[in-house]
This record gives sequence, structure tokens and C-alpha cells, in this order.
Amino acid sequence: MEHIGIAVHDLQEASIIYEKLFGEPAYKQEEVVSEGVTVAFFGNGQNKIELLQATNPESPIAKFIAQNGEGIHHIAFEVEDIAIEITRLQKEGFIVLNEAPKKGADNKLVAFLHPNSTNGVLIELCQEIR
Repeated sequence: MEHIGIAVHDLQEASIIYEKLFGEPAYKQEEVVSEGVTVAFFGNGQNKIELLQATNPESPIAKFIAQNGEGIHHIAFEVEDIAIEITRLQKEGFIVLNEAPKKGADNKLVAFLHPNSTNGVLIELCQEIR
């Protein structure tokens, strides 16, 4: 597992909670313009939490929060070759939301699997940009 993404209304308020929880501040904060979000990453051993705040009302995170409220948005898994994994998973019957990987946060290429094909969980595939 690469990280768990959590949708939040207010990144600064949520960051205070996670700083207290982990005993240290986020190691990175950045805006992903293409996704309409600002994110903050927290580390805990080998695990990571990504907080996501919408930067516009049309972003996927804004729509998620409007429908579901704050909470777990996705689970991300690291892969060696995202293009190969997208092809493999499509052949296995998964619904891939973006067939071509796109640039995501934290120096990653990303692709998402639709929750209808993963028992209701949005899955993100991540590959380190080399």
C-alpha cells in the first residue's frame, strides 16, 4: 500500500489533527491543479496519509465531500509499471477511470479504478516518476 487518501473540508484544520496524531507536521504539501486539490502528506513508519482539500467546487474531492462528507476517499497501491498494470487490470475486468496515467501528487504517475469494479473502494495505482 502506498497511501490512504482522506478528503477534508479544510486542509489546515485537518493537518492540526494529524500533526497531533503522528507527533510531527506534514512532510509535504502541494497543489495538483489538474485534479483541483491541495494535498498534505503525513508519514507514519512506512505508511502515508494524504489529506485532500478541493480547490474548486467542480473537483472530484468537492463532489465526493458533497455526497459523502469528509473521510476516506481512496486507497493507493504502488506499482512498478503503471501502463502494464492498467492493461492487465482492464483484461481482468476492472473499470479504469483514466486509461493513460496522469501526473499526481508526490512525484507519482497515477490511474484510478472505478469503485463499481472494486467492491465500492476507489483504488489508485501509483508509480514513482523516474
